Amino acid sequence: MILAGDFRNGLTFEMDGQVMQVIEFQHVKPGKGAAFVRTKYRNVISGAVIETSFNPTAKFPTATVERKEMQYSYNDSGLYYFLDMETYDMVPVEEDKLPDSFKFVKEEAMCKLLSYKGNVFSVEPPMFVELKIVEAEPGVKGNTATNVTKNAKVETGAEVKVPMFINEGEMIRIDTRTGEYLERVK
Repeated sequence: MILAGDFRNGLTFEMDGQVMQVIEFQHVKPGKGAAFVRTKYRNVISGAVIETSFNPTAKFPTATVERKEMQYSYNDSGLYYFLDMETYDMVPVEEDKLPDSFKFVKEEAMCKLLSYKGNVFSVEPPMFVELKIVEAEPGVKGNTATNVTKNAKVETGAEVKVPMFINEGEMIRIDTRTGEYLERVK
């Protein structure tokens, strides 16, 4: 059990049968009245963000979210399959449980599967991926001095904004959290 007064950012707890993660908290002790903990937390399964105040002595069971690294293998009609490298079991994950950033992940990439009590509720793709540009507009000479970008399609089918000097066939590094181009890969 964990007390609301002991909340820290990133801590996971169980409330009403749901897993919650503390985003931010503030211990408030007004001049008049009882102290309380103002908390902003997220339901890790649905993604909903809620703000509530708790009594510092309120108790909640701790929730342990398991993060297991697995290799993305393939997808088949809405199911994405991940290979457990220790047991060689295939774990299917429904498409609606994948984050938007998963569009940058190609087969054989290592990802973290997040589960609670054995049920997978999300997938964490790697922070950075290296992908090949398969489609890009040609750059216009003279536009390289400013911070001008153009659309390009990478090998996973995702669209990304890249500088004008990037051409088709080049490898680039992308930050999956923001979907932004970082650098050209040699």
